[in-house]
Amino acid sequence: MKPEDHEAAARRIERSMRKCGLDEHEILIEAAMLAGSHWLNAHLHRLGATQPAQDVVHTYLLVVNELRRLSVADAQAVAALGAIEDLRPAYVRGAHAGASEAAQRALSLLESIRARARAA
Repeated sequence: MKPEDHEAAARRIERSMRKCGLDEHEILIEAAMLAGSHWLNAHLHRLGATQPAQDVVHTYLLVVNELRRLSVADAQAVAALGAIEDLRPAYVRGAHAGASEAAQRALSLLESIRARARAA
């Protein structure tokens, strides 16, 4: 997918997210992960770290060498997406306390990925 297509998809997801409250934490965390992956892919494509046919779906699916290589391109953005993914087991698939705060954290991490993608 081309960078501009990733960004358009991320913006559509973020527009839908604005309809949710923090009590809809499962949707917000999942949407933050999806929008974040689009922003990260747009960013990595523009940096030349990945080709449009090579998208990162989840950081935890990357082999170690690929994760390290992409982290050289932008460690903060890659780590932010990984941190959103790490919220899913406890707050999307589980029912741990503090879900609204986790959703707020996911939104903050998404914002950092978007900012890094736009700044490059």
